[in-house]
Amino acid sequence: MSLATVTAFFANHAPDIAVERYATSTATVALAAAALGVAPGQIAKTLSLRLDDEVVLLVTRGDARLDNRKYKERFGQKARMLGLDEVEHETGHPVGGVCPFGLARPLRVFCDVSLRAFDVVFPAAGAPDAAVRITPERLAVLTQAAWVDVAQDAAVVA
Repeated sequence: MSLATVTAFFANHAPDIAVERYATSTATVALAAAALGVAPGQIAKTLSLRLDDEVVLLVTRGDARLDNRKYKERFGQKARMLGLDEVEHETGHPVGGVCPFGLARPLRVFCDVSLRAFDVVFPAAGAPDAAVRITPERLAVLTQAAWVDVAQDAAVVA
């Protein structure tokens, strides 16, 4: 049902954006970049995190890693990823298809400024073979995301 909820989300909120399916898996950044023919950084990966007693989503560029110092400064605690067994229950999406659209219930979404390095990014779309093409700004608007700076600088990652 996850793919259906994402498709319904776009039909209701952004009918000009199409959910695209691929013949190969897009479940990881590397697989998605290869399937879509784009740089790994253009894949918008969605991390599911626990913040106190709340689950939040953080969308970053695909080749970014969290900067633990920046994350702790912004959120007041160490980053805690959800366990694989928790992800689908909390988001409504399977691992490999997690995205900030068509969620099982409302969750706060944060977009890392690292996404702004690209005019277009490709987040998953609720299935491990689906993605959408979207600008970082529109992604943030549609998901009511707050912008944060919690990823390592590109020079550090390289």
